[in-house]
Amino acid sequence: KPPYSYATLIAYAILTSPDRKLPLSDIYMTISGHFPYYVLGDNGWQNSIRHNLSLNKSFIKLDRKPSDARPGKGSYWTL
Repeated sequence: KPPYSYATLIAYAILTSPDRKLPLSDIYMTISGHFPYYVLGDNGWQNSIRHNLSLNKSFIKLDRKPSDARPGKGSYWTL
């Protein structure tokens, strides 16, 4: 298991994205793409990611706008 907290993994995913914001699915993909441990394990880590996004005040939820490059369901997350 990587020696990083879930909050650190989320921040890494967001800060390495071009727009400094990501939907939840892209946060999952970035983390599992850089840390293979999260590909092989169960999906419990995804629950922990959602939990951290909701409770950690460092993460800000942004509503999607119709004019966004990727309109759709869900929100973006940023720092």
